[in-house]
Amino acid sequence: MTPSPPGSGPVRAYIAFGANLGEPAAAFEFACTRIAALPGTRVTARSALYRSAPVGVSGQPDYINAVIGVDTTLPAADLLAALLAIEEAAGRTRDYHQAPRTLDLDLLLYGDAEIHLPQLHVPHPRMHRRAFVLLPLAEIAPQAVIPGHGPVAALLPGVADQTISRL
Repeated sequence: MTPSPPGSGPVRAYIAFGANLGEPAAAFEFACTRIAALPGTRVTARSALYRSAPVGVSGQPDYINAVIGVDTTLPAADLLAALLAIEEAAGRTRDYHQAPRTLDLDLLLYGDAEIHLPQLHVPHPRMHRRAFVLLPLAEIAPQAVIPGHGPVAALLPGVADQTISRL
């Protein structure tokens, strides 16, 4: 992993956590611990855990979701690679699209950057339409702005019909 250019300082990034297999609360602690151990990275905030129904699939257990805030000097692509390695260390498999998972980590925001690479899209393309992302993000970063979509607080009414409960 390569650090950001000298003098550029850390970037505030937000990471979505989700799990609906195994022990999601333990997976959240595992993820937070591993993220905090990444080079040049400090966890600055952790939302509460939230329960939500799976989106776009049926017959799966509910998800436990949260958002983690970090300050990091890792470039976005390196941060994503580290998140994927944490998923793998937690036993994440990708059997099929939208399969249930022991741990899912998505890079939501990386400063105010808009990144469009084959393996990485920031802001996360559907985050502005998902209560399970917006509510925990609003909890830890009420002033956050999603590039191209606006302030998180202004987006919350658009997801008010989605069932989500704070644990």
